[in-house]
Amino acid sequence: MQFLTLSRRRTDAFPAEAFTPELVAREGQRVKELYIAGILRQVWRRGDTPGAAIVWEAASEAEVRQACESLPIFKAGMLEISVLVPLEPYAGFGPVK
Repeated sequence: MQFLTLSRRRTDAFPAEAFTPELVAREGQRVKELYIAGILRQVWRRGDTPGAAIVWEAASEAEVRQACESLPIFKAGMLEISVLVPLEPYAGFGPVK
């Protein structure tokens, strides 16, 4: 099953300098690990606010939440998951019934 998350960096609570190059590098490394593991399928930087849009492939919402909680910026309390929704196939691409 696929899921979509929208996250945002908590820039209201943390100054820009808190997002250190080391922390951001660790975040990038963890994202790569999740991609290699097959749970993280696609990721984009948000254009409206600092954060990401991620498509996940997982058996459950709990598995996606666990993956999100493994992200270093989330662990530091500096990332908020604003949206987590399960995705269903679009009926317009399926057979006509």
